[in-house]
Amino acid sequence: MKITKCLFPAAGYGTRFLPATKAIPKEMLPVLTKPLLQYGVEEAISAGLSTMAIVTGRGKRAIEDHFDRSYELENQIDGTSKEQLMDGIRNIINTCTFSYTRQVEMKGLGHAILTGETLVGEEAFAVVLADDLCDCEEKSVLSQMIEVYEKYQCSIVAVEEVPKSETKKYGVIAGDFLTDDIVRVNDMVEKPEPKDAPSNLAIIGRYILTPDIFDILRDTKPGKGGEIQITDALLEQAKQGKVIAYKFKGKRFDCGSVDGFVQATNYFYNKEK
Repeated sequence: MKITKCLFPAAGYGTRFLPATKAIPKEMLPVLTKPLLQYGVEEAISAGLSTMAIVTGRGKRAIEDHFDRSYELENQIDGTSKEQLMDGIRNIINTCTFSYTRQVEMKGLGHAILTGETLVGEEAFAVVLADDLCDCEEKSVLSQMIEVYEKYQCSIVAVEEVPKSETKKYGVIAGDFLTDDIVRVNDMVEKPEPKDAPSNLAIIGRYILTPDIFDILRDTKPGKGGEIQITDALLEQAKQGKVIAYKFKGKRFDCGSVDGFVQATNYFYNKEK
């Protein structure tokens, strides 16, 4: 079955960007003139996805307003040179269907994904974490992953090599290489200390998940930090040989950190000059 839906967990508080995120959702922080979440939606569209399912929380109404018409603004700039600045978001609004639900309690990424079940239904779907801003010369990360999914028909996680000293920031996988960039996962650990990490292949914020993940998440006990970890649920699938890790081609910026956000801003500024 063709993948058409992309889930965006977007309920977090963004405390590393306080006080900016006190009233502005972290997903709406702009890199140049576009918010992080719009980059993620554009990546999903480039992969052929048309239904955007967004898990939000309190204080996130700006997300819904962004992906909606603004008649007052459009009337104000109608016929001016600034009208073309709205072309990108207009195309998104006209191309996609958006649906929303709220994550009432912050219980981790696994819980956020489970909260989105009513928006996704019983089909495979993509997940994009807008904090991870990716740029690729040719096909987007999601486009690459969908090609892998079409071959293996199981859950896919995007991974990249990180310094061993940074493994405690990520979910880390181990497994058997099927090709230079595809690994059949047999183990994964959430935020291991460098001495305990099974490899230096870290999962980034791009997933394709099969719908059985929801039943697994329902039975997943809180793990590291008292949160329901998607890593723990994926490990259950991996035990059945049903998780592939893919070393994507492209650049990733961790825009959940101030350093990564500045790096992304400088990168895209220089790219557009």
